[in-house]
Amino acid sequence: MRKLIRKLSDMRGISGFEYRLTDQIADMFKKYCDDVKIDSLGSVIAVKRSNKPNAPKLMIEAHCDEIGLIVTSITDEGYLTFANVGGVDERTLPSTEVTVHGKEDLWGVIGIKPNYLLEQGKTAKLKELAVDTGLSAEKVKELAAVGDSITLAQSVGRLGKKQFSGKSLDDRASVAAIMRVMKNIKDLDIDIDVYAVAAVQEEVGCRGGKTTAYGINPDMAVAIDVCHGITPDNSDNAFEVGTGTVLSVGPNLHPKLTDELFAVSERHGIKVSTDVDGGNTGTDAWEIQVACDGVPTALISIPLKYMHTSVETLAVSDVKATVNLLTEFIKEQRGELQWLNF
Repeated sequence: MRKLIRKLSDMRGISGFEYRLTDQIADMFKKYCDDVKIDSLGSVIAVKRSNKPNAPKLMIEAHCDEIGLIVTSITDEGYLTFANVGGVDERTLPSTEVTVHGKEDLWGVIGIKPNYLLEQGKTAKLKELAVDTGLSAEKVKELAAVGDSITLAQSVGRLGKKQFSGKSLDDRASVAAIMRVMKNIKDLDIDIDVYAVAAVQEEVGCRGGKTTAYGINPDMAVAIDVCHGITPDNSDNAFEVGTGTVLSVGPNLHPKLTDELFAVSERHGIKVSTDVDGGNTGTDAWEIQVACDGVPTALISIPLKYMHTSVETLAVSDVKATVNLLTEFIKEQRGELQWLNF
């Protein structure tokens, strides 16, 4: 699992530029699925079919895009200014290593004015930052252009004995979980068709989740994303990393589907916590729920510290708990979904 998470995290693809990684993700799914395709928006859809005709369809979905930056100008000195793509935590950008995806991949660092030149007590604003590649202005303009994407360069590394830290674990860790689920059910005779989705453009508006739900028209769906892990400055509505996966309850989530997932966790001794979302969960579950004529939807979340930074941190055990919960849920389905009805 660690190697899979690292491999997916090291891929580069901010929202709108996922074509840099979706072919690789599609190839990885092909080992476990009957059919794999990339839809018109760029999301990967892989399916493991039941041997039974007209089987119900379950969609399990995570997003594969990452937050990042986009070049807005190249100065006369060769520095690259940028705008953010998705909810980048601007406070963490100074001194960050990045990769500019131009005609060639350019390694760079985000520079900042010396501390004594900044207004006391103020953090640097995005417009005050720029990428320094160490190249001449002429060379930068030859290799890079306005509109090129920029990704954070941090690779995943072990943090202690049980945790991993790096970029884009939101939501590549969930993509890894789905891949492992598909591997687990590859040779099983299941009673439902399982559609695995690695959706694009979640970080800029939950777009891939919406379009794939319309394309698949599933009978039920489970979105997998991350939630906040407890840190020294954040304990409200946050969960201890390493204590299992998280199921959400609230108006965005179907109560009977969610209850069944809780029941599966109890039957199989899988550690699950409860998150309460009183409205929009801020995940693809929000859009999937209202696709077509409505889709019973649940949300599983993996606790993650330092979200939307280059050092997102999680426990592999929580990813494994997510895999186990989904695998056992799929194995228990018998093809009839009357239990979902109100």
